[in-house]
Amino acid sequence: MPSGNACPRCGNGNLFDGFVSLKPSCSACGLNYDFADSGDGPAVFIILGAGALMVGLALWAEAAFSPPLWLHLLIFMPLTLAVCLGLLRPLKALMIHQQYRTRAEQGRFDT
Repeated sequence: MPSGNACPRCGNGNLFDGFVSLKPSCSACGLNYDFADSGDGPAVFIILGAGALMVGLALWAEAAFSPPLWLHLLIFMPLTLAVCLGLLRPLKALMIHQQYRTRAEQGRFDT
């Protein structure tokens, strides 16, 4: 399987043009990335996972140390931002790779 930021077909071309914006196609094999629509999936999974982790850590810190509110904000806001942004690109790439591998398509009615 290709690496996270590589083309899902050949594994050579870069998948991303910016931080999370996709290139129109692979520069190595020419695969058109129009099929790739991860939507809000990566963000939802990250929000749920990172939210549970950060709330758990904040509750533990409150029970163990009783820090003031400003210290909670100073520690957990940047930590939450770093975790969410750090996971966004790899999770988006994973979902696009899975779409390609399973040939996922939009649902249609047979008429």
